[in-house]
Amino acid sequence: MRTFTYERAADAAAAVGAVASHGRGTKFICGGTNLLDLMKLEIERPTHLVDISRLPFTVIEDLADGGLRIGGQALNSETAADARVRRLYPVLSEALLSGASGQIRNKASIAGNLLQRTRCPYFYDTHSHCNKREPGAGCEAIDGINRIHAIFGASEHCIATNPSDMAVAMAVLDARIEILGARGATRTVPLADFYRLPGNTPEVETVLQPEELITGVVLPPAPQGRGVYRKVRDRQSYEFALVSVAAIVAVEDGTITAARVALGGVAAKPWRMPAVESALVGRPATMAIYRSAAEMALQGAVGRGHNDFKIDLARRALCRTLAHAAQGG
Repeated sequence: MRTFTYERAADAAAAVGAVASHGRGTKFICGGTNLLDLMKLEIERPTHLVDISRLPFTVIEDLADGGLRIGGQALNSETAADARVRRLYPVLSEALLSGASGQIRNKASIAGNLLQRTRCPYFYDTHSHCNKREPGAGCEAIDGINRIHAIFGASEHCIATNPSDMAVAMAVLDARIEILGARGATRTVPLADFYRLPGNTPEVETVLQPEELITGVVLPPAPQGRGVYRKVRDRQSYEFALVSVAAIVAVEDGTITAARVALGGVAAKPWRMPAVESALVGRPATMAIYRSAAEMALQGAVGRGHNDFKIDLARRALCRTLAHAAQGG
Protein backbone atom coordinates (compact mmCIF):
# COMPACT_ATOMS: atom_id res chain seq x y z
CA MET A 1 0.00 0.00 0.00
CA ARG A 2 1.27 3.45 -0.90
CA THR A 3 1.75 6.26 1.61
CA PHE A 4 -1.25 8.53 2.15
CA THR A 5 -2.44 11.12 4.66
CA TYR A 6 -5.69 10.98 6.62
CA GLU A 7 -8.12 13.33 8.31
CA ARG A 8 -11.49 12.93 10.01
CA ALA A 9 -14.05 15.46 8.83
CA ALA A 10 -15.85 17.38 11.56
CA ASP A 11 -18.84 18.20 9.36
CA ALA A 12 -20.02 17.90 5.77
CA ALA A 13 -18.68 21.30 4.72
CA ALA A 14 -15.24 20.42 6.05
CA ALA A 15 -15.32 17.08 4.23
CA VAL A 16 -16.14 18.65 0.88
CA GLY A 17 -13.65 21.45 1.50
CA ALA A 18 -10.88 18.96 2.26
CA VAL A 19 -11.37 17.18 -1.05
CA ALA A 20 -11.51 20.49 -2.92
CA SER A 21 -8.30 21.75 -1.31
CA HIS A 22 -6.27 18.53 -1.61
CA GLY A 23 -7.18 17.91 -5.24
CA ARG A 24 -7.92 14.80 -7.30
CA GLY A 25 -5.75 12.52 -5.18
CA THR A 26 -8.30 12.75 -2.35
CA LYS A 27 -10.99 10.18 -1.58
CA PHE A 28 -13.82 10.00 0.90
CA ILE A 29 -13.84 6.90 3.11
CA CYS A 30 -16.69 5.61 5.26
CA GLY A 31 -16.85 1.84 5.71
CA GLY A 32 -13.97 1.28 3.32
CA THR A 33 -15.23 -2.18 2.34
CA ASN A 34 -14.32 -1.63 -1.33
CA LEU A 35 -11.83 1.23 -1.25
CA LEU A 36 -9.33 -0.44 1.08
CA ASP A 37 -9.20 -3.57 -1.08
CA LEU A 38 -8.56 -1.42 -4.15
CA MET A 39 -5.83 0.49 -2.34
CA LYS A 40 -4.08 -2.72 -1.31
CA LEU A 41 -4.06 -3.83 -4.93
CA GLU A 42 -2.86 -0.36 -6.03
CA ILE A 43 -5.86 0.11 -8.28
CA GLU A 44 -6.92 3.12 -6.24
CA ARG A 45 -3.98 5.31 -5.21
CA PRO A 46 -5.31 8.19 -3.08
CA THR A 47 -2.82 10.54 -1.55
CA HIS A 48 -5.26 11.79 1.08
CA LEU A 49 -8.30 10.17 2.75
CA VAL A 50 -11.17 12.11 4.32
CA ASP A 51 -13.08 10.02 6.88
CA ILE A 52 -16.81 10.79 6.70
CA SER A 53 -18.01 7.89 8.83
CA ARG A 54 -18.97 10.14 11.74
CA LEU A 55 -20.96 12.70 9.79
CA PRO A 56 -24.63 13.06 10.82
CA PHE A 57 -26.04 11.23 7.79
CA THR A 58 -26.95 7.93 9.38
CA VAL A 59 -30.64 8.57 10.06
CA ILE A 60 -33.58 7.03 8.20
CA GLU A 61 -36.41 9.51 8.45
CA ASP A 62 -40.03 9.78 7.37
CA LEU A 63 -40.92 12.42 4.80
CA ALA A 64 -44.09 14.48 4.72
CA ASP A 65 -45.23 12.91 1.44
CA GLY A 66 -45.01 9.37 2.88
CA GLY A 67 -41.58 8.55 1.49
CA LEU A 68 -38.30 7.94 3.30
CA ARG A 69 -34.93 9.65 3.36
CA ILE A 70 -31.98 7.34 4.02
CA GLY A 71 -28.77 9.03 5.14
CA GLY A 72 -25.69 8.41 3.02
CA GLN A 73 -23.77 6.96 5.97
CA ALA A 74 -26.60 4.68 7.10
CA LEU A 75 -25.37 1.10 7.30
CA ASN A 76 -26.61 -1.49 4.84
CA SER A 77 -27.60 -3.87 7.64
CA GLU A 78 -29.52 -1.25 9.61
CA THR A 79 -31.32 -0.05 6.50
CA ALA A 80 -32.35 -3.59 5.54
CA ALA A 81 -33.66 -4.21 9.08
CA ASP A 82 -35.56 -0.92 9.41
CA ALA A 83 -39.25 -1.68 9.96
CA ARG A 84 -40.38 1.00 7.49
CA VAL A 85 -38.07 -0.26 4.76
CA ARG A 86 -39.21 -3.83 5.30
CA ARG A 87 -42.89 -2.88 5.26
CA LEU A 88 -42.98 -0.24 2.52
CA TYR A 89 -40.01 -1.20 0.34
CA PRO A 90 -39.43 -4.95 0.74
CA VAL A 91 -37.63 -5.10 -2.61
CA LEU A 92 -34.92 -2.85 -1.14
CA SER A 93 -34.59 -4.84 2.06
CA GLU A 94 -34.28 -8.08 0.09
CA ALA A 95 -31.67 -6.58 -2.21
CA LEU A 96 -29.56 -5.31 0.69
CA LEU A 97 -29.70 -8.66 2.48
CA SER A 98 -28.58 -10.49 -0.65
CA GLY A 99 -25.41 -8.41 -0.90
CA ALA A 100 -21.98 -9.32 0.48
CA SER A 101 -21.88 -10.90 3.97
CA GLY A 102 -23.35 -9.96 7.33
CA GLN A 103 -20.01 -8.60 8.51
CA ILE A 104 -19.63 -6.36 5.47
CA ARG A 105 -23.24 -5.16 5.62
CA ASN A 106 -22.57 -4.11 9.23
CA LYS A 107 -19.81 -1.80 7.98
CA ALA A 108 -20.80 -0.74 4.46
CA SER A 109 -22.71 2.51 3.96
CA ILE A 110 -25.55 3.33 1.58
CA ALA A 111 -23.46 5.89 -0.32
CA GLY A 112 -20.53 3.49 -0.49
CA ASN A 113 -22.79 0.78 -1.87
CA LEU A 114 -23.84 3.10 -4.68
CA LEU A 115 -20.22 3.92 -5.48
CA GLN A 116 -18.62 0.48 -5.28
CA ARG A 117 -16.59 -0.39 -8.33
CA THR A 118 -16.93 -3.24 -10.77
CA ARG A 119 -15.76 -6.75 -9.90
CA CYS A 120 -14.41 -7.43 -13.39
CA PRO A 121 -11.32 -9.64 -12.83
CA TYR A 122 -9.37 -7.75 -15.48
CA PHE A 123 -10.01 -4.52 -13.58
CA TYR A 124 -8.58 -6.13 -10.45
CA ASP A 125 -5.57 -7.64 -12.21
CA THR A 126 -3.05 -4.83 -12.68
CA HIS A 127 -1.13 -6.94 -15.21
CA SER A 128 -4.17 -6.97 -17.54
CA HIS A 129 -5.26 -4.24 -19.93
CA CYS A 130 -8.28 -2.35 -18.64
CA ASN A 131 -9.65 0.96 -19.90
CA LYS A 132 -11.56 1.50 -16.66
CA ARG A 133 -8.40 1.26 -14.60
CA GLU A 134 -6.04 2.82 -17.17
CA PRO A 135 -7.81 4.77 -19.93
CA GLY A 136 -6.55 3.84 -23.38
CA ALA A 137 -5.03 0.53 -22.31
CA GLY A 138 -7.67 -1.64 -23.98
CA CYS A 139 -10.23 -4.14 -22.66
CA GLU A 140 -9.09 -7.74 -22.30
CA ALA A 141 -12.53 -8.85 -21.14
CA ILE A 142 -14.06 -8.41 -24.60
CA ASP A 143 -12.12 -11.36 -26.02
CA GLY A 144 -11.28 -12.93 -22.67
CA ILE A 145 -13.13 -14.78 -19.91
CA ASN A 146 -16.24 -12.59 -19.87
CA ARG A 147 -18.72 -14.85 -18.09
CA ILE A 148 -19.87 -12.18 -15.60
CA HIS A 149 -19.90 -9.29 -18.05
CA ALA A 150 -22.51 -7.02 -19.62
CA ILE A 151 -25.14 -7.98 -22.17
CA PHE A 152 -26.62 -4.45 -22.34
CA GLY A 153 -25.08 -1.01 -22.74
CA ALA A 154 -21.49 -2.12 -23.29
CA SER A 155 -19.04 -0.55 -25.72
CA GLU A 156 -15.85 -1.50 -27.52
CA HIS A 157 -13.99 0.09 -24.60
CA CYS A 158 -15.60 -1.74 -21.66
CA ILE A 159 -18.08 -4.54 -20.92
CA ALA A 160 -17.90 -4.48 -17.11
CA THR A 161 -21.05 -4.57 -14.95
CA ASN A 162 -22.17 -2.63 -11.91
CA PRO A 163 -22.03 -4.91 -8.83
CA SER A 164 -24.63 -3.23 -6.58
CA ASP A 165 -27.74 -5.18 -5.62
CA MET A 166 -29.15 -2.21 -3.74
CA ALA A 167 -28.98 0.08 -6.77
CA VAL A 168 -31.17 -2.28 -8.80
CA ALA A 169 -33.91 -2.12 -6.17
CA MET A 170 -33.55 1.64 -5.86
CA ALA A 171 -33.95 1.93 -9.63
CA VAL A 172 -37.47 0.48 -9.56
CA LEU A 173 -38.29 2.67 -6.56
CA ASP A 174 -37.38 5.84 -8.51
CA ALA A 175 -34.87 6.82 -5.84
CA ARG A 176 -33.21 10.25 -5.92
CA ILE A 177 -29.67 10.88 -4.72
CA GLU A 178 -28.89 13.99 -2.68
CA ILE A 179 -25.45 15.47 -3.34
CA LEU A 180 -23.43 18.16 -1.56
CA GLY A 181 -20.76 20.00 -3.52
CA ALA A 182 -18.23 22.76 -3.06
CA ARG A 183 -19.26 25.95 -1.25
CA GLY A 184 -22.47 24.32 -0.01
CA ALA A 185 -24.04 23.74 -3.42
CA THR A 186 -26.62 20.95 -3.39
CA ARG A 187 -28.36 18.99 -6.11
CA THR A 188 -30.58 15.93 -6.44
CA VAL A 189 -30.04 13.37 -9.19
CA PRO A 190 -32.50 10.58 -10.07
CA LEU A 191 -30.79 7.23 -9.71
CA ALA A 192 -31.70 6.55 -13.34
CA ASP A 193 -29.36 9.39 -14.33
CA PHE A 194 -26.64 8.78 -11.74
CA TYR A 195 -24.65 6.03 -13.47
CA ARG A 196 -22.98 6.44 -16.86
CA LEU A 197 -22.63 3.81 -19.54
CA PRO A 198 -19.01 3.19 -20.58
CA GLY A 199 -18.99 4.70 -24.06
CA ASN A 200 -15.41 5.79 -24.73
CA THR A 201 -14.79 6.92 -21.12
CA PRO A 202 -15.43 3.82 -18.97
CA GLU A 203 -13.33 5.28 -16.15
CA VAL A 204 -16.11 7.85 -15.54
CA GLU A 205 -18.76 5.77 -13.81
CA THR A 206 -21.16 8.33 -12.31
CA VAL A 207 -22.14 11.99 -12.66
CA LEU A 208 -20.45 12.87 -9.35
CA GLN A 209 -17.75 15.52 -9.43
CA PRO A 210 -14.55 14.71 -7.46
CA GLU A 211 -15.41 16.95 -4.50
CA GLU A 212 -19.08 16.00 -4.27
CA LEU A 213 -20.48 13.95 -1.40
CA ILE A 214 -23.63 11.81 -1.31
CA THR A 215 -25.57 12.91 1.77
CA GLY A 216 -28.70 10.81 1.34
CA VAL A 217 -31.12 8.89 -0.83
CA VAL A 218 -34.79 9.87 -1.08
CA LEU A 219 -37.42 7.22 -1.73
CA PRO A 220 -40.81 8.45 -2.99
CA PRO A 221 -43.96 7.01 -1.39
CA ALA A 222 -44.13 3.24 -1.81
CA PRO A 223 -45.44 2.28 -5.25
CA GLN A 224 -48.56 0.23 -5.83
CA GLY A 225 -47.94 -3.52 -5.79
CA ARG A 226 -45.57 -5.97 -4.16
CA GLY A 227 -41.81 -5.79 -4.69
CA VAL A 228 -39.50 -8.81 -5.06
CA TYR A 229 -35.74 -9.06 -5.55
CA ARG A 230 -34.25 -12.21 -7.05
CA LYS A 231 -30.51 -12.76 -7.32
CA VAL A 232 -29.00 -15.57 -9.38
CA ARG A 233 -25.38 -16.30 -8.46
CA ASP A 234 -22.85 -19.09 -8.39
CA ARG A 235 -23.18 -19.62 -4.65
CA GLN A 236 -25.71 -18.58 -2.05
CA SER A 237 -23.54 -16.30 0.08
CA TYR A 238 -20.96 -13.58 -0.53
CA GLU A 239 -21.20 -13.63 -4.30
CA PHE A 240 -22.08 -11.05 -6.93
CA ALA A 241 -25.02 -11.48 -9.26
CA LEU A 242 -24.79 -13.19 -12.60
CA VAL A 243 -28.27 -11.78 -13.11
CA SER A 244 -30.67 -10.13 -10.70
CA VAL A 245 -34.22 -8.84 -11.02
CA ALA A 246 -36.11 -6.20 -9.07
CA ALA A 247 -39.82 -6.27 -9.87
CA ILE A 248 -42.90 -4.54 -8.45
CA VAL A 249 -46.24 -5.77 -9.77
CA ALA A 250 -49.80 -4.84 -8.81
CA VAL A 251 -52.73 -7.06 -9.81
CA GLU A 252 -56.46 -6.41 -9.51
CA ASP A 253 -59.09 -8.94 -10.58
CA GLY A 254 -56.48 -10.91 -12.49
CA THR A 255 -55.22 -7.92 -14.47
CA ILE A 256 -51.85 -6.22 -14.07
CA THR A 257 -52.47 -2.60 -13.07
CA ALA A 258 -48.90 -1.46 -12.45
CA ALA A 259 -45.42 -2.86 -13.07
CA ARG A 260 -41.81 -1.83 -12.56
CA VAL A 261 -38.84 -3.93 -13.65
CA ALA A 262 -35.04 -3.61 -13.56
CA LEU A 263 -32.23 -6.07 -14.20
CA GLY A 264 -28.89 -6.17 -12.40
CA GLY A 265 -25.62 -7.87 -13.31
CA VAL A 266 -26.23 -7.14 -16.99
CA ALA A 267 -24.88 -3.60 -17.54
CA ALA A 268 -22.78 -0.82 -16.06
CA LYS A 269 -25.96 0.46 -14.38
CA PRO A 270 -29.28 -0.99 -13.20
CA TRP A 271 -31.15 -1.79 -16.40
CA ARG A 272 -34.67 -0.37 -16.06
CA MET A 273 -37.12 -1.37 -18.82
CA PRO A 274 -40.01 1.12 -19.15
CA ALA A 275 -41.24 -0.36 -22.45
CA VAL A 276 -41.63 -3.76 -20.79
CA GLU A 277 -43.44 -2.16 -17.86
CA SER A 278 -45.89 -0.43 -20.18
CA ALA A 279 -46.47 -3.65 -22.10
CA LEU A 280 -47.43 -5.49 -18.89
CA VAL A 281 -50.05 -3.01 -17.68
CA GLY A 282 -53.59 -3.97 -18.62
CA ARG A 283 -52.65 -7.54 -19.49
CA PRO A 284 -53.82 -10.66 -17.64
CA ALA A 285 -51.53 -11.86 -14.87
CA THR A 286 -50.56 -15.14 -16.50
CA MET A 287 -47.32 -17.00 -17.17
CA ALA A 288 -47.84 -16.48 -20.90
CA ILE A 289 -47.77 -12.73 -20.38
CA TYR A 290 -44.68 -12.93 -18.16
CA ARG A 291 -42.89 -15.03 -20.77
CA SER A 292 -43.83 -12.54 -23.48
CA ALA A 293 -42.53 -9.67 -21.34
CA ALA A 294 -39.28 -11.53 -20.67
CA GLU A 295 -38.78 -12.16 -24.39
CA MET A 296 -39.33 -8.47 -25.05
CA ALA A 297 -36.93 -7.46 -22.28
CA LEU A 298 -34.02 -9.45 -23.68
CA GLN A 299 -34.33 -8.21 -27.24
CA GLY A 300 -31.15 -6.38 -28.06
CA ALA A 301 -29.04 -8.22 -25.47
CA VAL A 302 -25.56 -9.05 -26.80
CA GLY A 303 -23.40 -11.88 -25.50
CA ARG A 304 -19.62 -11.97 -25.85
CA GLY A 305 -19.10 -15.71 -25.82
CA HIS A 306 -18.67 -16.87 -22.25
CA ASN A 307 -21.64 -14.77 -21.10
CA ASP A 308 -24.07 -15.84 -23.83
CA PHE A 309 -25.91 -17.94 -21.24
CA LYS A 310 -26.84 -14.76 -19.36
CA ILE A 311 -29.43 -13.87 -21.98
CA ASP A 312 -31.52 -16.96 -21.36
CA LEU A 313 -30.78 -16.82 -17.63
CA ALA A 314 -32.06 -13.24 -17.43
CA ARG A 315 -35.14 -14.18 -19.44
CA ARG A 316 -36.01 -17.03 -17.09
CA ALA A 317 -35.21 -15.07 -13.92
CA LEU A 318 -37.38 -12.16 -15.05
CA CYS A 319 -40.33 -14.40 -15.91
CA ARG A 320 -40.18 -16.14 -12.55
CA THR A 321 -39.75 -12.91 -10.58
CA LEU A 322 -42.72 -11.26 -12.29
CA ALA A 323 -44.86 -14.25 -11.39
CA HIS A 324 -43.65 -14.19 -7.80
CA ALA A 325 -44.32 -10.47 -7.40
CA ALA A 326 -47.78 -10.76 -8.98
CA GLN A 327 -48.67 -13.48 -6.48
CA GLY A 328 -47.91 -11.18 -3.57
CA GLY A 329 -44.18 -11.74 -3.08
